[in-house]
Amino acid sequence: MPDMPWTTPTPPASPDTEVYVMASRFETRTLLGALRFALRAPGIIGQIRKATGAHGAALRARIPRRTFLTLSAWQDRDALHRFAAGEPHRSSSRAAAAFMKESAFTFWTAKASDLPITWEEAERRLAAQEQARP
Repeated sequence: MPDMPWTTPTPPASPDTEVYVMASRFETRTLLGALRFALRAPGIIGQIRKATGAHGAALRARIPRRTFLTLSAWQDRDALHRFAAGEPHRSSSRAAAAFMKESAFTFWTAKASDLPITWEEAERRLAAQEQARP
């Protein structure tokens, strides 16, 4: 599965607009779990492209390492929550729990002019979040 480069479903109103950003890292227990995760990704990508308030999203798939990174920017926290509660994300997330080894999430706000967020920034923030865990 190739990476999905940053895509912008709905551009923010202006460069000064504040957006809500989420980065996540998922690691599956097995290679089969990684393949299952990858098979669900196209449906979720399609959902993002239609989601109200989605200002950008990207996916980095490392199937041999059983690791996936996601990065997205939203109009606000509620837009992200509406997306997460919608289908196919909701049912895919529940099904993925059976083959997940671990996951990490981090959230922050940024100016629309900062989009697209770089993978380096996302990984830095995920690492800081994981170090802060007890």
